[in-house]
Amino acid sequence: MSKAFTRENDAAEEDDDDAGLPAIPAGTKNYMTPAGYRRLKEEYMHLLDVERPALVQTVAWAASNGDRSENGDYIYGKKRLREIDRRLRFLAKRMESSEVVDPEQRQGCEQVFFGATVTVCHEDGVERTYSIVGIDEADAGRGLISWVSPLARTLLKTRVDDVVVLQLPGGTEELVIVTVDYCCIDL
Repeated sequence: MSKAFTRENDAAEEDDDDAGLPAIPAGTKNYMTPAGYRRLKEEYMHLLDVERPALVQTVAWAASNGDRSENGDYIYGKKRLREIDRRLRFLAKRMESSEVVDPEQRQGCEQVFFGATVTVCHEDGVERTYSIVGIDEADAGRGLISWVSPLARTLLKTRVDDVVVLQLPGGTEELVIVTVDYCCIDL
């Protein structure tokens, strides 16, 4: 295959900028907890200080071996280098646009805002606890919901004993706010 075709595909790949990850709504800040920001910063520094230099060294070694067109180490290394650079750009943009909000600074607040840990009672009588976190921190399986999710948007600005209606694809569900707490959220 001609290099012209492989370069064209590589360029299209680079423009994606982590397209599979959630976008920040236009005109809003990228709210994050301190732990979420720290996690992004650690990933950025690890890629920049550890993975990228090691890969550059491997690519330089592979390039010194001669013919690059059929050199697997060189081809894979260059591709992985582009992936790392794309991820570094993505992380830098996310951190640059971030607004770190410490939930512990809101202790005593009775309303639900970013960083709140909320216990709700569902219609089936089961109580579940959710923490409202940043887009990059969300993990529904652990009860960490993004502040832009439908559930979080429904809960925002509510208080204990409020009843809210959550719009679901299959209908609606009433939720009762049981507790609102602001504490450290561990990721």
